[in-house]
Amino acid sequence: MDIPRKDASRKRLIRRIVLGVVVLTAVVGTSFALKRLKPAPPSVDGSVVWRDTVKRGPITLERRGLGTLVPEQTMLVPATTDGRVERILIRPGTEVRANSIIMILSSPELETSTLDAEFAVKAAEADYQNLKVTLDKTRLDMQSMLAQVEADANTAKLQADRDAALAKEGLFSEVDAKISAVKAQELTNRVKIEKERLQISTSQEEAQLGAQKVKMEQLRGQYNLKKSQLDQLKVKAGFDGMLQQLPTPVEEGQRVSAGTSLGKIAQPSKLKAELKIAETQAKDVRIGQHATVDTRNGVIEGRVSRIDPSVLNGTVTVDVSLIVGKDGLPPGARPDLSVDGTIEIERLNDVVYVSRPVFGQEDSTIRLFKLEPDGKYANAVKVALGKSSVNTIEIKDGLKVGDSVILSDMSQYDSYDRIKLN
Repeated sequence: MDIPRKDASRKRLIRRIVLGVVVLTAVVGTSFALKRLKPAPPSVDGSVVWRDTVKRGPITLERRGLGTLVPEQTMLVPATTDGRVERILIRPGTEVRANSIIMILSSPELETSTLDAEFAVKAAEADYQNLKVTLDKTRLDMQSMLAQVEADANTAKLQADRDAALAKEGLFSEVDAKISAVKAQELTNRVKIEKERLQISTSQEEAQLGAQKVKMEQLRGQYNLKKSQLDQLKVKAGFDGMLQQLPTPVEEGQRVSAGTSLGKIAQPSKLKAELKIAETQAKDVRIGQHATVDTRNGVIEGRVSRIDPSVLNGTVTVDVSLIVGKDGLPPGARPDLSVDGTIEIERLNDVVYVSRPVFGQEDSTIRLFKLEPDGKYANAVKVALGKSSVNTIEIKDGLKVGDSVILSDMSQYDSYDRIKLN
């Protein structure tokens, strides 16, 4: 026979409550644990990432830029007058001397005006000679008149002295003696006047001849200018070098105006490098800094000689004067040759450094992945950067010597603090 249990239902209820609490605790604990779990780190192909190890030692801060070789001295050959190109005798790439004739121009108008200027000079010279002869004749006439008056004055003075002596002895009329004295004085005064006239005439003669001479010299200057322009229709190089280029529109039969550039002469043995340095890096470039220029057929030493004050297309033009030894420039070094230049900014003797990351800029803080000792995982760290060079950059904080870091572009993993390397 069955015996009823009085506390069975109560025990069943307690078991259910305990079981529910255990299940609830397990669910809450599991949820909390899952919540605390970090997401699985993404996998990265370790063979394609760029790694480097942090080092300590000396580094050289440099700035690099592309550029071209250009002549240190160039000269444009201009047309001195309007004309037409008759013949082009020398083409670009030819070595020339100072008196080498590059091309020949023609100008009938200039030839005519030169001939007119020559005739004008000859006419002025004839007028000068005619005036000189006329003035010489006038001066001789006045000198003759002066001589005659002086002779009359001397005669009158002698006569006056004689009459005065006779009158004193009572042998001659005193009135006639006084008349002789007045006449002598009059002729003496006339001598003075004639001398003054001769002196004034001489000054006037010099003024007239000077004016005519100035006119003659003016016309001669115009003629010499025309003649020089006529001679310059044979366009010469001007100094030793190489003809670099002829202007595109200048061809045989082409009409050119005064001032038009007819050629560019340069000395190919005296070249400099014009480098284009990024404006963000040009602030550290100074005149006198050491530089090297790679012509891809040899490296040339040099010094910074000029820094362009303006910025063009995000770059600053820096001129580097080349230091050429006794062997001269490397083979193939010529104007307009593309080169790669490196300017030495500063030498740091003892710094912590690493190869320059893809997006690493000096004096900035960036995020890099530092490899764990086993090399299987990498953790994100903040790194403070200092001064930078072309290939290396200073580490101020965040890394120590011996740390291995990933320098590749890892921007796609910015949301992760840890990655796994396969």
